[in-house]
Amino acid sequence: MVMTASPSSVTPRRTQAERRDESERNLLDATLRVVATGGVNAATFEAIGREAGYSRGLATQRFGSKRGLIDAVIAHLHQQREAVLEADHVTDMPALDAVVYYVDSHLRGLSPDYGGRAYFMMLAGAVADASSVREAFAQSHERVRRWLEALIRRGQAEGDVRRDLDPTAAALTVGSLMLGVSIQWLVDPKMDINPIRLTSIDMVRRSLSAKVKA
Repeated sequence: MVMTASPSSVTPRRTQAERRDESERNLLDATLRVVATGGVNAATFEAIGREAGYSRGLATQRFGSKRGLIDAVIAHLHQQREAVLEADHVTDMPALDAVVYYVDSHLRGLSPDYGGRAYFMMLAGAVADASSVREAFAQSHERVRRWLEALIRRGQAEGDVRRDLDPTAAALTVGSLMLGVSIQWLVDPKMDINPIRLTSIDMVRRSLSAKVKA
């Protein structure tokens, strides 16, 4: 007698697009691990392919160049970040609370995990080498700046954020604070981030709030 599997126990075959997406995610996660543990120079296509369990040729085929790889890594990290923001319903928060959430979650995310550490290592390397891939990081930071500026403008319209502030300058200031703390953490990963996180939250809320008394 031939045993047949029930429809619910049959694993559907993945499409070529699904297999491609999976292999690309694996390569990007491998890139983050290689950079975080071995440094930017260690992130060759050969090392990335080997770490992901694929050939060097697949990594080269997917990304083509170092700039292509950097662009893909940044997009990957943005997608992860935006998924968290969506899951936590950040856009539904009052604007000032959303900005504070950004500061809090960013600083809580400074941990030895591969993602954050690798991003800032690649950023520092691009700046130090005056590399053309700095443009990719500039575009990434501009994306965050626009998001923060939109929140600040909404907060001003709703009366929660001081209307005398320049929204663009305020957004850049918040982003620069996060960038500075992140680089300091990269230099000294053993520093106690919690008091810095709490102080940053207090500074940002006091600086932006229309309701905080001097």
